[in-house]
Amino acid sequence: MASLNVSLPKTLRKYIESQVRGSGYSTPSEYVRTLIREDQKRKALERIEALLLEGVSSGEPIEVNQSYWDKKRVALIASRRKTRK
Repeated sequence: MASLNVSLPKTLRKYIESQVRGSGYSTPSEYVRTLIREDQKRKALERIEALLLEGVSSGEPIEVNQSYWDKKRVALIASRRKTRK
């Protein structure tokens, strides 16, 4: 595992230490890693939401049923065969 040194004001250092004591984290590093992972998840969800909104506003709605997915599957298989040649 790589190491990263971060300079913090005393108030932030004390806050992190209190979170470690009060939240069941074993070290400040564990607490910070958890915050970073939560931030990654939040940003991934924001990206998914943006893509969903883009899709919703991308044009006329179409009916998505089993026939639609069957055609998509056939097209995907055909596309993969073309790229392998």
